Amino acid sequence: MARKTANDDPLAPVTIAVGQEELLLDRAVQQVVAAARAADADTDVRDLTPDQLQPGTLAELTSPSLFSERKVVVVRASQDLSADTIKDVKAYLGSPAEEITLVLLHAGGAKGKGLLDAARKVGAREVACPKMTKPADRLAFVRGEFRASGRSATPEACQALVDAIGSDLRELASACAQLAADIEGTIDDAVVARYYTGRAEASSFTVADRAVEGRAAEALEALRWAIATGVAPVMITSALAQGVRAIGKLASAPRGARPGDLARELGMPPWKIDRVRQQMRGWSADGVATALRAVAEADAGVKGGGDDPEYALEKAVVTIARAARSR
Repeated sequence: MARKTANDDPLAPVTIAVGQEELLLDRAVQQVVAAARAADADTDVRDLTPDQLQPGTLAELTSPSLFSERKVVVVRASQDLSADTIKDVKAYLGSPAEEITLVLLHAGGAKGKGLLDAARKVGAREVACPKMTKPADRLAFVRGEFRASGRSATPEACQALVDAIGSDLRELASACAQLAADIEGTIDDAVVARYYTGRAEASSFTVADRAVEGRAAEALEALRWAIATGVAPVMITSALAQGVRAIGKLASAPRGARPGDLARELGMPPWKIDRVRQQMRGWSADGVATALRAVAEADAGVKGGGDDPEYALEKAVVTIARAARSR
């Protein structure tokens, strides 16, 4: 679960959500927006990417309104803001506007650290959203999800769910919500087995792993099983994209670097560096480019750009597996 500082008022003038766990970052934003709309149903929410927040934009968004409307301004990936825009944000931090809540999402690394330090210096509310790379972290997350929903789950059930779903936090959260809604009484490992037997093998990341390893037949088998057991197509395209990008990142990294140094530079845990190194044998730069195009086409296909999402995914998996043998 996301951890918060002592200043836990969601309507604090400035909130910083720090980390790289997308689900927790989204929840941090949702909490602020919900609190603002509870105070004023007509709250105006502006959700901006770094390229949308140009120098002067923040001043326009936070200038006094004739109607004194409440507003939430969300800035995603604030570490990627331009130098001039960071100056604007730092200036604003010193004198935030009334009825305005600024939410800065920051990856938490060295990039853009000055902005993070400036926000902390003025006492911004902080929500920690660290990437959950350890099984114990995911287990604690599952327990927290059941507690938050007011449901009781046995330790064995929580462990079985983590084992079945894997590392995707959104899928874990969805599974917890489904079980909490469907099951009366205590949720035990027998219930988890009934709902999710075979799910680990069918996870979106299993599909991606087999595809980037060039094992087309196994990837297609995992894909069909994943679809049959209810894994959302968008989760599969997301996993495929992550798998191919990881190959590209590591391929362009300095040769001979230690796993720990690469992990910090590329934003991957050391164990994943080792796995990707094994997977990238046979890949070429052209192969990575081809695979990324295939993922983009599949993503469009599953989001409404095509008539057959399953075919779009199968085509992408085959293309990626062939690209893995392009060298």
